[in-house]
Amino acid sequence: MPALEKPDSPITTTVKWRFPSVHPEGRKFAVGAGALTLVAFLLHWEFLAVVLAALTLWIAAFFRDPVRTTPRGDKLIVAPADGLITLIAKVPPPPELRGPDGLEDSEYTRVSIFMSVFDVHINRAPISGRVKRVAYVPGKFLNADLDKASEDNERQHLLIESADGARIGCTQIAGLVARRILAFVREGDVVEAGQRFGLIRFGSRVDVYLPQGTGPRVLLGQRSIAGETVIGEIGVDPGLTGSSQ
Repeated sequence: MPALEKPDSPITTTVKWRFPSVHPEGRKFAVGAGALTLVAFLLHWEFLAVVLAALTLWIAAFFRDPVRTTPRGDKLIVAPADGLITLIAKVPPPPELRGPDGLEDSEYTRVSIFMSVFDVHINRAPISGRVKRVAYVPGKFLNADLDKASEDNERQHLLIESADGARIGCTQIAGLVARRILAFVREGDVVEAGQRFGLIRFGSRVDVYLPQGTGPRVLLGQRSIAGETVIGEIGVDPGLTGSSQ
């Protein structure tokens, strides 16, 4: 009688929490604040030293860059930013994203994610593909929570085209406190879904334009996690409804 084979053992992995690293863009600010804190302590300026120590911790927390696990799927669109879903509207795309090699002059579903000063501010690619366009537009510094911020505020547009031709537009928008928008990618670069593509300093908003025929898989009032929350699936409109409680 042949020997019985042992069934394959299930593959198990262990994921451990780790303290988020500080993005290089923020390290110089944290080091500078830390140095001022040390000087204040050495000079026995206790109150100022405590204030500066708190500021140092806040800067380090603001520029934290946690590891994210991105779900894979050719048609999945992941959130480009951490924050609160504050606006979902049918609108035409910005002029900077339109054109023969861009978005059509039609209506798209725009999902707006507002980032407070307490949110992670690293922005991540919503899909895998090639960066077709990066366009910076100077502007005002209105409250990023306002609808007109998409047209009036300082902003930077990003257009990514997937391997099957789907195009997703993203817009980084400065807010009341934000004073600099940074891009980590250039036109022609190939990015993976969830890859870091930019950063906005100190509170702002990111808009993402879903392709036609695609409905959001998020609701107003939800919180998204950049690179992890699926906000849409290309060609699918789930028609979600929900309630806040």
